Amino acid sequence: MRFLNGIGRLVGLGAFALAAGLLLNATAAFATGMSTPGQMGFQEAVTPVMEDIESFHHFLLIIVTSIVVLVSVLLLYVIVRFNRKSNPVPSKTSHNTLVEVVWTVLPVLILVVIAIPSFRLLYKQLVIPQAEMTIKATGNQWYWGYEYPDNGDLSFDANMVPTDELNGRPRLLATDNAVVVPIDTTVRVIVTAGDVIHAWAVPAFGVKIDAVPGRLNETWFRATKEGIYYGQCSELCGQGHAFMPIEVHVVSKEDFAAWVEKTKTASRATPDDHVKLAQSHTGTVR
Repeated sequence: MRFLNGIGRLVGLGAFALAAGLLLNATAAFATGMSTPGQMGFQEAVTPVMEDIESFHHFLLIIVTSIVVLVSVLLLYVIVRFNRKSNPVPSKTSHNTLVEVVWTVLPVLILVVIAIPSFRLLYKQLVIPQAEMTIKATGNQWYWGYEYPDNGDLSFDANMVPTDELNGRPRLLATDNAVVVPIDTTVRVIVTAGDVIHAWAVPAFGVKIDAVPGRLNETWFRATKEGIYYGQCSELCGQGHAFMPIEVHVVSKEDFAAWVEKTKTASRATPDDHVKLAQSHTGTVR
C-alpha cells in the first residue's frame, strides 16, 4: 500500500504541475494579436466572448485533469491490488450496487456542471446584442471583400501583402487594406461568400463563422483594447486557402471617424486625381 500511495502522489503531483503549466501559458499575454513561436495558450482575449471562452477552457482543463488523475489512480490500484500474485483466488463478485450507482450518477453530474456554462457561452456567442455598427465580409478566391453599410456604403477588398512588400509586417497575415473598427463598440459582422465556403476567424476576438455562398451568417464582437489583430480563412477553400488573411485595426472612435472620412475621400477621387497624387509624391508636380 505504501508503494501504491507513493505512485498516487506522484501521478497527482505530475498532473497538477501539467495543469498549472498549461494554465500559465494559456493566460500569458500576446499583445501582437497573432500567434507566436512556441505559444501553447490562447492569444490575449480582447473581447468579452473570448474572455469567457478562455475561462471555460480553464474550467474544463481542471475537470479533465481531475478525471485523468482519478482514473489513473484507480487503474494503478486495480493493477496492484487485484493482480494474480496478490489474489491467487479471484473474487466471484459480479455486482456492487453502490459502485454502479456512483459510476452512473457521477458522470451525469459532471456533464450537468459542464453544460450550464457551456449553454451560457453559446447563448452569448449566438444572440447578437444591439449593434452599433455593421460590417459585411465576403469571402472570395482568395481575398476578402468588406462593406460598411452604416458609413455611406464604404467598401474595399483586402488582399494578402506579398512577401517582398512586407516591410516588417507579419508574413501570410498582413493585408493591403485592413478592417478598421472603433474600440468599445458592438460590431455585427455579416458573412457570406461569392464562390465556395470560406470562414472568417479572428482568434483574439473569439470569432469563427462560415462564409457560405448564397447565405448570410452573422456574428459579433466588441473589442476592448486598441491594437492590430490578425486572422485567416479557416475553411479549406482551394489552393489559395493559406493566402487570404484577415487584418483588423481597433482604434479610438475619433481615429475611426477620421479613417472613414479619409477612405471616402480616396474612393471619390477620379483616376486623374490618383495620377496627380502619385506624381506629387515623386516630385513631378509642383
